[in-house]
Amino acid sequence: MTKPPKLLDQLRNEIRLRRYSLRMEQAYVRWVSRFVRFHRMRHPSELGTSEIREFLVWLALERKVAASTQDQARSALLFFYLEVIGQPIQVLENVAQAKGDRKLPVVLDESEVTRVFAELSGTHWLIVGLLYGSGLRLMECMRLRVKDLDFSHRCVYVRGGKGGKDRVVTLADNLIPAFEAHLARTRGVFDQDLSEGKANVWLPDALASKYPGASREWGWQYAFPAGKLSRDPRSGLWRRHHVGERSIQKAVRAAVFRAGARCSDQSGLGVFVLARRAAA
Repeated sequence: MTKPPKLLDQLRNEIRLRRYSLRMEQAYVRWVSRFVRFHRMRHPSELGTSEIREFLVWLALERKVAASTQDQARSALLFFYLEVIGQPIQVLENVAQAKGDRKLPVVLDESEVTRVFAELSGTHWLIVGLLYGSGLRLMECMRLRVKDLDFSHRCVYVRGGKGGKDRVVTLADNLIPAFEAHLARTRGVFDQDLSEGKANVWLPDALASKYPGASREWGWQYAFPAGKLSRDPRSGLWRRHHVGERSIQKAVRAAVFRAGARCSDQSGLGVFVLARRAAA
């Protein structure tokens, strides 16, 4: 008799059935594991609303997590109990709320933005140019495909943005020559992968089944590919993923420091979004 999958594997399956992101899957699995360890490895079926409330209060009062972190933990546990355990959780009342971030945002002036851009180069300069000039969020930029760039109409197509919505944003004229040079270099890497039989990229939703050859087509490749191949944690296939967002955050943080600009967040990226809004 085949054993039923473990609870965390069931959780992963439920998330994948809904085509939620890998980041969400990893976060939800991490929160459920942490919740079980908090209650000394008791089986989740033995736990319920009061234990979830106790855990959330502990996060807020003892661990002093941010409000968004506590909200994510709550969402993960509610999803787990509803979809995996089959035990809907009642409305969680009397839960101490983690404090939100009340720091005043920093808005760079035009001279500071210019100095920070002067400290960036290559791919980092191009990515930050999109964040500032087109208003893209960091992961929207990382996930751009070659086919999403339309130089003739000077626009960028953002697929599956916040809330799962698509939109079109303007591409600044001064970015186009740099983008064309960047894609020429990227195309060389892709052609090399293709000749070695290594060209492969992750495709969203059911496109991999519907268009089995699309993962090896130039238009579907990431506009900002990683420097090396990596193993897909879900399929186990070796692929060229997009560049990691942490490398961009690190580069921007260093550029902000060298430029002597003000910054209120760890990545430094927030200053560009705020500066763009102020200039609009």
